[in-house]
Amino acid sequence: MCGRYYRRSDKQQIAEAFRLGLPTTFEILPSYNVAPQTFQPIVRLNEETGERELASLRWGLVPFWSNNARIAYSTINAKAETLATSPTFREALKRRRCLIPLDGFYEWQTINARSKQTYAVNLKNSNLFAVAGLWDRWKDKATGQALETFTLITTDPNELMEPFHNRMPVIVPAADYERWLAPADPERLPVDVLRPYPEEEMAAWKVGASVGNVRNDSPDLIAPAEDGPVQATLF
Repeated sequence: MCGRYYRRSDKQQIAEAFRLGLPTTFEILPSYNVAPQTFQPIVRLNEETGERELASLRWGLVPFWSNNARIAYSTINAKAETLATSPTFREALKRRRCLIPLDGFYEWQTINARSKQTYAVNLKNSNLFAVAGLWDRWKDKATGQALETFTLITTDPNELMEPFHNRMPVIVPAADYERWLAPADPERLPVDVLRPYPEEEMAAWKVGASVGNVRNDSPDLIAPAEDGPVQATLF
């Protein structure tokens, strides 16, 4: 599961990294504690032009057929292995794939029944990267208002992530951006992209417990904890 992430990059940096135009209708500020149910930037193909665009969607997918938006609390992540068969995600997999820009994410390792250690995880080169996602558009029958939402796709952990969680976000290499976003035959979807990222290209380090409070949002959240330096591996 991935329930928090951070994004140091602003709108200009995201646009440059994903080779797309700057949106003029919304602002994107860095955030060091991105939480579910907040509006965040995603990269998708414009439905009319087919060009890449940056859009602001709410984290927690609400499928188009849902009776209400409360399902979003249980759909912040989607398992790669069951996307094609899940009623919640299978239509989005066919037509509404996206990329979520981030600079890193957080996970919690259970120490004992009462405590957990928070870790920050990123790429060793510290570059902005993308996690595979799906998006959907839902309309509130009572108000007629449309709501666009997204989910992050997870897969089996690599050796770096395995000691503290049984899932990890699907990090998409830049070379696969186009394949993941582009329209495809429903029988030949680019699901081979949904694999664990090489552990040797990632780093994880202990950080403080302040990430647990969504009201905290500052660069201090990713500072290495005093009891442990930045590590390439956990053990």
